[in-house]
Amino acid sequence: MSQAITAVVVPAYKVIEQIKDVVSSIHKLDSVNHIIVVDDKCPYFSGKEAEKLKLEKLIVLYHDMNKGVGGAVITGYIKAMELNCDIIIKIDGDGQMEPRYIPDFIEPLVKGDADYTKGNRFKNLQALKAMPGIRLLGNSLLSFLVKAASGYWNIMDPTNGYTAIHRRILEKINFNKIDKRYFFESDMLINLNIVNAVVKDIDIPPKYGQEKSSIRIMSVLFQFPFKLFKSLSKRIFLKYFIYDFNMASVYILIGLPVFVISIVFGIIEWIDSIVSGISKPAGTIMLVALPIIVSFQMLIQAVQIDINSVPHKDR
Repeated sequence: MSQAITAVVVPAYKVIEQIKDVVSSIHKLDSVNHIIVVDDKCPYFSGKEAEKLKLEKLIVLYHDMNKGVGGAVITGYIKAMELNCDIIIKIDGDGQMEPRYIPDFIEPLVKGDADYTKGNRFKNLQALKAMPGIRLLGNSLLSFLVKAASGYWNIMDPTNGYTAIHRRILEKINFNKIDKRYFFESDMLINLNIVNAVVKDIDIPPKYGQEKSSIRIMSVLFQFPFKLFKSLSKRIFLKYFIYDFNMASVYILIGLPVFVISIVFGIIEWIDSIVSGISKPAGTIMLVALPIIVSFQMLIQAVQIDINSVPHKDR
């Protein structure tokens, strides 16, 4: 294919001390045609700081109100598409992501091996020692949940924000349906799976300074699981009951209600046994246990089908 037109979107919020170095590093790359900095109503005017560089590739956009990292990235995506860009890379403005890896993110998209590339910081165990403990713990706890919700069981660092996407798949995404704040990266993966986008990991070392972690423990404990469950339900409904209907659909349709009903029935019988002081007969125990075992096996089979259904390029 012809040379791809590329843009790097840099959401900027309270990054006045790092933004000029980040933009300057990106500007040195011949593989980048446009740099789009989106000032997300930064109280320190990070966008104005970037403008001081006076670079030909640089475009600075401003939000009238803070929309969150997702809102800033989407604004950058829309502008990049207006510029007829083929590939759009997203890099944070805080200096935690090395721009020199941008060509690695672009290559699979240009070759057609992937639709979306995503950074993976968990490949190099030695480099992981540089990651603050709270980040490592938070990412480890969230990774499995995001894998299950998104359906991308093959990726290792699903919460990583260093990404690149091809226009061909970006045009299929409804921006109005994407979470605009901290859930943005995970929600993007879930919506990418719904449109069967192929996602590929790009190995990068973690890079952290003395900045405070952006992970909010309370959000992780309460809001994040709810959002993941809601998004998982949406993905399962669309992929296995609207766009397709296969054995996973059957296993879910039968296994899930039987499992829930059997658990509830078992709890009721257990409580009744405690209150009455009379042990339940073997028949009642089997009536509870057998449906639980069978329905649980059905759900495991559905998960296995989902794992085998990770989008991939046909060769």
